[in-house]
Amino acid sequence: MSRGARFGKYVLLNRVAVGGMAEIFLARQEGLEGFEKTICIKRIRPHLSNQPNFVRMFLNEAKLAAQLTHPNIVQIYDLGRINESYFIAMEYVSGRDMSRILPKAEKQGIPFPMIYALKIASNALEGLYYAHTKTDAYGNQLNVVHRDITPENILVSYDGTVKIVDFGIAKATTQLEQTRAGEIKGKLSYMSPEQAMGKPLDHRSDIFAIGAVLYEWITGVKLFTGENEMAILKSIIDGKIYPASYFKEDVPEAVERILMKALAKDRDERYQTAWDMQFDIDTFLAGSEFTPSNIHLSNFMKQLFEDEIEREKEMLLKSRNISAPDEPPVEDEVLELEDVGGKALDESGSSKRRRTGSKSGSRVDRRLTVKFSKRELEKLNSVAQVHELSPEDLVRELVRAQLKWMP
Repeated sequence: MSRGARFGKYVLLNRVAVGGMAEIFLARQEGLEGFEKTICIKRIRPHLSNQPNFVRMFLNEAKLAAQLTHPNIVQIYDLGRINESYFIAMEYVSGRDMSRILPKAEKQGIPFPMIYALKIASNALEGLYYAHTKTDAYGNQLNVVHRDITPENILVSYDGTVKIVDFGIAKATTQLEQTRAGEIKGKLSYMSPEQAMGKPLDHRSDIFAIGAVLYEWITGVKLFTGENEMAILKSIIDGKIYPASYFKEDVPEAVERILMKALAKDRDERYQTAWDMQFDIDTFLAGSEFTPSNIHLSNFMKQLFEDEIEREKEMLLKSRNISAPDEPPVEDEVLELEDVGGKALDESGSSKRRRTGSKSGSRVDRRLTVKFSKRELEKLNSVAQVHELSPEDLVRELVRAQLKWMP
């Protein structure tokens, strides 16, 4: 049987991507009675744990993003740290991001329909509007800004659902002391002028970014380019934005107006909300001869990625047989329980602790040895003190509670 890597309560099945900030794994969450769920784990590279500014920003932004629950946003399930690795457990989307969809269509000689680009942008805008207007339980505005709307962060699933990923992570990335030049250069092309100039941002920065992305999908031309980072920034701030019809003559005037309004360099002249832009796109789509649905997107995706879908199915089937050993504890300090119904006591009558490797008592058949890491033992002691129990009594009660449900 194949064996995966144990990562807390998760089993890492396959590393699907790696970057300067994080590794992304296909993973399986396991639970009681054979419960399983396929998810994605974004594990922050260990060396970044030594950068406190990044860690603080990453945790704050990830906690904020975890409050977002919307069909067009990838859901965050968990946030934590295992050993020295901070991680996010998030929804697994069976599909591809837009940076892979357009090149795949071009390679197969399939023109990417403008109408599909508008449909995808409309769905992404719906998710953005939800995030931009999200409030906490007391009605206070959360002021969420994505900051990194790029083709890589807009996913289309094989069932035709559009989802945005990585809310807030870009803000944490600005705290990195080391970032790959290529990664920065790629993301710069979709920045708003105010972001390029380092000004405070609001939700209208995301509207400019999605305008830049949609412009590229429709015309096939990346809006801002340059030989280096400074050249790209200068292009964003000072460069002229040509109407989409300059590169593609058959772009309808209504679509061109939508793009130019979204790409206004003065944010006061842009769409003021994502909903305003979505409304204009949906109005155009409603008046078109063909209005695509998620089913149409699904059929297009399945046609485009037929070979990759089959490989992914095979990989998921194989992953069902992948298991992982339990993680070894950080230290071999253990608690000994005489049996489920009593304590292991030393001669003084107090609960006994030992290190693994010492001889067990003569009543081996009634003695249960439980291994805990140092951190787990500290938590156990803390909970036991709250309930005025010894750690051994607490463990026994926890075991009893589980045994009640066993046949």
